[in-house]
Amino acid sequence: MTSARSGAIAYALLGPTASGKSRLALELSARLPLEIVSLDSAQVYRGLDIGTAKPSREERACVPHHLIDIVDPEDAYSAGRFRVDAARAIEEILAHGRTPLLVGGTMLYYRALVSGLDALPVADPATRAAIDMEAAARGWAAMHAELARVDPVAARRIAPGDAQRIQRALEVLRLTGKPISSLQTAAAAPLPFALRSFAIIPSDRAALHRRIAERFDAMLAAGLVEELVALRQRYRLSAEMPSMRAVGYRQVWGYLEGEYDRAVMREKAIAATRQLAKRQMTWLRSFRDVELLPQPDANGLAARMNSTLA
Repeated sequence: MTSARSGAIAYALLGPTASGKSRLALELSARLPLEIVSLDSAQVYRGLDIGTAKPSREERACVPHHLIDIVDPEDAYSAGRFRVDAARAIEEILAHGRTPLLVGGTMLYYRALVSGLDALPVADPATRAAIDMEAAARGWAAMHAELARVDPVAARRIAPGDAQRIQRALEVLRLTGKPISSLQTAAAAPLPFALRSFAIIPSDRAALHRRIAERFDAMLAAGLVEELVALRQRYRLSAEMPSMRAVGYRQVWGYLEGEYDRAVMREKAIAATRQLAKRQMTWLRSFRDVELLPQPDANGLAARMNSTLA
């Protein structure tokens, strides 16, 4: 738990995708005077609604949500900006006498909030373009193998198919001459509030996988493909943009480009979401001061939060 002034406290509800975080948060909001701060790197983008399982307008009317729809999908949004925006939103909620609840599964953003930012260089378009060209010729598995040779610590933490993180690790090495793992040590400035964190850890992996498949099928039925078609018409997007690298959108982009058919797109998206959930749970188990909730219960969790607030 971070240091705080005058007893101010915020909460976080973490968990892998499709674990029921949003539903539990809404149930908690019926029991406590909550305002929700999104901890989702894709929900910040306007127009990415279906594929991010963004809360509906009705749900946002019932409980205030923050850090949703704040940038266009053409724009970049960083963990550093999230730390500033989230801390500001939490302080504003506390100033209004309400209770902030961070909800989401972007673990890098959570780490940035509680542990600070890495002392890393800003993105360099030329270096990234060079890495992308190499990857197009050799494949991301080969780029991951290169990373394993020069920075085995980072390679162990990055999946061979995680193009975005492989690119960033190689970019940092080429810009600084130092492995990214050696630079990820910056300490955080203390937050002006305490943070108590809970995490949903599904005990039944098969059930989680079923929910992931069912949820993606529901997204397709709700018009995910059509949503991306409309976004491509409205904005000047490319497959390399962070918004279009979000799971689901990345696979639909490939389908729209004719790289594979709809059935393969569905399989790729579901597989990528499963991999994301696995990485999220690995992150969660590595965090200190996060209380795991194998069987979350809104009444029980609300009572524990109430006891802390009292």
